[in-house]
Amino acid sequence: MTLPAGTRLGPYEIVALIGAGGMGAVYRARDSRLGREVAVKVLPAEYSADADRLRRFEQEARAAGALNHPNILTIFDVGTAGSSPYVVSELLEGETLRQKVAGGALPQRKAVDYALQLARGLAAAHEMGIVHRDLKPENVFVTKDGRIKILDFGLAKLASPRVMTGGETDAPTTPVITESGLVLGTAGYMSPEQVRGQAADHRSDIFAFGSVLYEMLTGERAFRRETGVETMSAILKEDPPLLSQESPELPPGISRIVRRCLEKGREERFQSASDLAFALESLSGLSMTSGAARAVAQPAAFRLPRLFLAAASLVVVAGLAYWLARQERTAPPTFHQLTFRRGIVLTARFARDGETIVYGGAWDGGPFQLYTVRPESPESSPLPLPAADLLAISPSGELAVSLGRRFVFSWMNGGTLARVPLSGGAPREVLEGVQEADWSPDGAALVAVRRVGGTHRLEYPIGNVVLETAGWFSHVRLSPDGKRVAFVDHPIFGDDRGVISVLELGKKKAALTSEWSSAQGLAWTPGGDEVWFTASEKGLNSSLRAVTLSGRTRIVVNGTGRLTLLDISRQRRVLLSRDQSRGAVIGRASDGAEERELSWLDASGCSDLSADGRSLLLTESGEGGGPRYGTYLRKLDGSPAVRLGDGQATALSPDGKWALSIVYGKPDELRMLPTGAGEARTLPRGSIERLHWARWTPDGKMVFFTGNEAGKSLRIYLLDLASGRMRPVTPEGVGWNLPATPDGRFVCSGDREGRVRLYPIDGSGEARLLPGLEPGDTPLRWSRDGRYLFVRRRGEPQARIERLDTATGRSEPWRMLAPADRTGLMGMSSVLVSEDGQAYAFSCQRLLSELYLAEGLR
Repeated sequence: MTLPAGTRLGPYEIVALIGAGGMGAVYRARDSRLGREVAVKVLPAEYSADADRLRRFEQEARAAGALNHPNILTIFDVGTAGSSPYVVSELLEGETLRQKVAGGALPQRKAVDYALQLARGLAAAHEMGIVHRDLKPENVFVTKDGRIKILDFGLAKLASPRVMTGGETDAPTTPVITESGLVLGTAGYMSPEQVRGQAADHRSDIFAFGSVLYEMLTGERAFRRETGVETMSAILKEDPPLLSQESPELPPGISRIVRRCLEKGREERFQSASDLAFALESLSGLSMTSGAARAVAQPAAFRLPRLFLAAASLVVVAGLAYWLARQERTAPPTFHQLTFRRGIVLTARFARDGETIVYGGAWDGGPFQLYTVRPESPESSPLPLPAADLLAISPSGELAVSLGRRFVFSWMNGGTLARVPLSGGAPREVLEGVQEADWSPDGAALVAVRRVGGTHRLEYPIGNVVLETAGWFSHVRLSPDGKRVAFVDHPIFGDDRGVISVLELGKKKAALTSEWSSAQGLAWTPGGDEVWFTASEKGLNSSLRAVTLSGRTRIVVNGTGRLTLLDISRQRRVLLSRDQSRGAVIGRASDGAEERELSWLDASGCSDLSADGRSLLLTESGEGGGPRYGTYLRKLDGSPAVRLGDGQATALSPDGKWALSIVYGKPDELRMLPTGAGEARTLPRGSIERLHWARWTPDGKMVFFTGNEAGKSLRIYLLDLASGRMRPVTPEGVGWNLPATPDGRFVCSGDREGRVRLYPIDGSGEARLLPGLEPGDTPLRWSRDGRYLFVRRRGEPQARIERLDTATGRSEPWRMLAPADRTGLMGMSSVLVSEDGQAYAFSCQRLLSELYLAEGLR
């Protein structure tokens, strides 16, 4: 039944019938929401009679909708109107390839051009694990400007089975029941495995491609017999007439391509559409005439001058190549923006075709979601997968994703590592607490980075620990030959200063560079001779640099603002994100007062509240703070901040007269900075190489700090200010520096399993668990009498604060803290509460990313 003009299918108003076939009727329609014309294909009503088939239809249609390629029909929407499902797509102007070849063979150059576009479209789909299964001239559209569009991706295997009788059919997706099972495809274009009822894969599409190309070149079908059964028998047992017989003028190269596509065994065909496209590209620049054969037939008198002409041509070509090479070296690189929404992009990778880009985006305050995008389109298409962020893509197209990825502390994040096909499906969970992962070159194993207790581990393969650090690792990437792992080695917990390092498997870690103030982003060049990375010497302005395995560093391109390198393709195209990172502090002076923003410069973070809840200790770690960072004191009434000195601020003394700060270097320094008149003082640190945090004991006479000696894990040390003596308080690997009890007898710290324990400061007795706390909960501050503890509960980007009765283990809600705008929120790295619970402050870090494709970088 034909739908009359004016009929509405959801937001789509039918304008006119375009055409009809076995897969349903196609209408021109108007999208009332966006005011654009679209094509609506209404499928037969029997699709909705079977709930399972309807579910599979929606799944396949949405998977096809994730394809974003200029040679594939773009699907906008799917739905159901009454008893008929429908698919909404872009509206095309032109004609099908069947109409093009109805008059006979196409000109050779045009046929090769169409074939190349067709191969590129197939490659993009196959890269995402989507197979067409019914490629034929009816499902290939040629637009008025000569662009090929592949139609009906993902719909072929959903057609109703019906027995074929009589002659050969051209009906879309005519299935055939055989003794071995269900055959899907159209007789004349099916592969041998489809005829046998075996599962179709991407190589089945390549066989159909060969049949289509044969028909474009000759005007005749490769396998056409009187009946469908005879046609399928020919597919199984016979070869089509040689192209040299049908069209003697064709060059041998294209004949070999067609012949290889039409091999009976799928292992003997091209193994990927990308390889097929490459073979066609090599032909597209050659003459489509059989020039070699004619040269042999000409007399020697005519051949000799041609040798001179050929030599002269070689000279011209060589000169042109030299000029182009010089132009390539001197031409400025180009940058093409790919994303336009407001939010975070942490990871992006090129798919195997080098054109399609897969990335994870957390847009407009929502969770991470996977998308694909291509340079020629400003629109990103969501993948039909659960909410997740991307970690890596294997050579076969399998994704390593992070489920529930969230920021743990500052730049550090984690989630559950899972594997999932690019085409969709249920993720298979692999490992919890993973921050980074990458595939081996053969796709057989994963390298992963995760935090366990007080250490960050690099595992390759998963479960085999090859490296540990008291700091953290990021941007882990395996070399193209799989023999080395490159990564950013961050010495300070949560801080993004770092060193570009390489671990050759079975050997020791090697630092390729010195320490950068900020280092984010890393990738190997295709040849594995250099590691490219983005880093800054101070502040937030980063540059893209390259370093060889011998440590020779060069600048690839200077940046203005923060750049993060995400990937390099085999064609040396580069994915970068341009990031705006800003730390903000929000606080309230007392109960009943209004919240106010207390940020000072460009990257503010709060470190401590004074005992009276009136003053706030800040750190500025961005461009304004400088390479050594800056420690500031600011009142919660909004008065201007006062710079106390260099370093990462950590704590105010109980009397408010001193501030502790850590000045990062080699080695780090722990300093006491006066908040009023007085001189700064550098404290002894013994053999401690790296410092991570510091606090005062309640009486102000001692300082306990988290640090590690060279090659050892974190632990908490106690420093007597009067004598300068220091000693460890916790065992090695336990270094989560949390507040001491008001009586000065215990310090809180998370153990190796993340459970909070009380460790005796004097070293006597055993550590004991704090009741009422779960692993990952963070104690913030004790009440003055020591009975209550303000606790931040784990698992949420916003801060859920409860007041815990340490005697009973019972807690009550206190407050939920979060900024009003959640877009780009990386988390709340610091939450401060006064002893009486009247004043509070919190830090939040926001990251806004724009994804760019860069070309011409050398």
